[in-house]
Amino acid sequence: MTLPTATATTDTGASTQPDAQAADVRATEADIEAQRAVLEISLASATELCRLGLGTMVDIRQNFEILLKGAIPGTVNVPLFDVKKMLGHPLTADEQEALDCDEPADLDVKGFFTTFNQLHHVRDHILLFVCNSGRRSLYAAHLMRGMGYPKALSVGGGFQAWKKLQGVAP
Repeated sequence: MTLPTATATTDTGASTQPDAQAADVRATEADIEAQRAVLEISLASATELCRLGLGTMVDIRQNFEILLKGAIPGTVNVPLFDVKKMLGHPLTADEQEALDCDEPADLDVKGFFTTFNQLHHVRDHILLFVCNSGRRSLYAAHLMRGMGYPKALSVGGGFQAWKKLQGVAP
């Protein structure tokens, strides 16, 4: 959706167009970078936490993404778009389309909270969210912290970084 912009004239007679969308994009990018500084952990650190038994990687990609691109061994799969829908969060058109293309997840509210309470509170694990590139996992870490899981982090670079580390082209 394109927002209309107003045209203004400078004292030299040249016309300028304030770009509210560009300002919004810059603000959004700044917000993402601020979140990244607080919520993101490197893949190497996340892998080490898992190796030491202190963390669990949670792959939030949709099931069809995992089938197409592959899985990271030892991860728990909890598809983000299914979680958003289950919790009543709005989905973008692209998210809804991805959800419609996928098989329904076998996830209900009780199962969702049982899984995360078991990992986070009982085992005292750090929740390490991974998606394809690291952007959706930032959202997931932020969402889970807002729901009372303070040890939720996003794995920087996501599955693409993991594939690169394995020496396999993404």
